Amino acid sequence: MEVEVKIRLKHGVADPEGENTKKALNLLGFSNVVAVRTIKTFVIDVKVEGGDRDGAEERVRHEVEEMCKKLLANPVIHEYEINILG
Repeated sequence: MEVEVKIRLKHGVADPEGENTKKALNLLGFSNVVAVRTIKTFVIDVKVEGGDRDGAEERVRHEVEEMCKKLLANPVIHEYEINILG
């Protein structure tokens, strides 16, 4: 099963890469850009066993949630979104 995880900094946490990108866009003449936030995306393929598709999605979502908590995201500064792609 393919799962997409989007990780971004929480509101209020400094995003130097986003700020530098905004400044560069402004210098290039895109003066209407007022903010840029960076997002890191992971696409993870998870092996699913058994035929219960609905139950499998819930198990995979829980497993990916644990991946986020243990490695992919820092809960102090990051928020994340998990999307089951199929």
